[in-house]
Amino acid sequence: AAIFYVLITGHSFLFTKIALRTGDPVDILAHRFVAAFIGVIIAVLFGWFKVNFNKEQVLKIIPLALLYPLTFFGLQTAGLQYATSSEAGIISASAPIFTLVMASFFLKEKSNTLQQLSIIISVSGVVYVAVMKGASLDFNNLLGIMLLTLSSLTIAGYNVLARRLTKSFTNIELSSVMITISFVCYNTAAIIKHLLNGSIKDYFAPYSSVSFVISIIYLGILSSLVSSLLTNYMLSKIEASRAGVFTNLGTVVTIIAGVLILKEKIYNYHIIGSILIVGGVIGANYFKHISGKTTSA
Repeated sequence: AAIFYVLITGHSFLFTKIALRTGDPVDILAHRFVAAFIGVIIAVLFGWFKVNFNKEQVLKIIPLALLYPLTFFGLQTAGLQYATSSEAGIISASAPIFTLVMASFFLKEKSNTLQQLSIIISVSGVVYVAVMKGASLDFNNLLGIMLLTLSSLTIAGYNVLARRLTKSFTNIELSSVMITISFVCYNTAAIIKHLLNGSIKDYFAPYSSVSFVISIIYLGILSSLVSSLLTNYMLSKIEASRAGVFTNLGTVVTIIAGVLILKEKIYNYHIIGSILIVGGVIGANYFKHISGKTTSA
């Protein structure tokens, strides 16, 4: 589940960048979750999903849905307006570090000195990339990096909260509610925006682009619905801090896809930053298994 999740999300930045050529962030998010919601409906109708909720159960899942996919994808899509998909892949590698810190605090997971040093190294990689981009005085690009970093914080919070909820709900139940809430919220926002601007026809305009349609199908079905199922399943089986490390493999996929397909440029500081981030995450998880050296974080 973790490996398939990495392969899917590793290409999600690429398809988001392609979709942004035709639509704006709000419309992309709206259409993305239309595709995901249709996927849920089809799965329920064919009996692939068995969904049975009451009001109390839905209320418990809402905080999770607010973090992911609602806030996470909003920050990520907005950030990709100003940063490259390669940079997004590098910055997303900081999510496991934030997850480890939050898991230590909220789930009482433990870490040792070597793990904490690894955390500092990994976070320094994110700071390094941001500083180097900021050196060009390109405020928009720096803003993109800030938004993407906030999205990493959001997914970290989701990993910790989902770890608890997967003990009470199935991954299908969690994913169905999360997708439905995002579908309602993003489409409401998009429709209100177009009504206020008198441009309701523009809501459907991007569908004239084949690349947009392909991107939305990928982002909605694979990167939203399927990845949600995989993530919730993964978090039901392994600790939040261990699950988080797999997302960094997606950094390699994202950078390669951005360079080969979108012809994005990659600079030395991208490579150095990614080495620091991924190296720190590997250390944070590797040193966890050293017996006799674990202390409370």
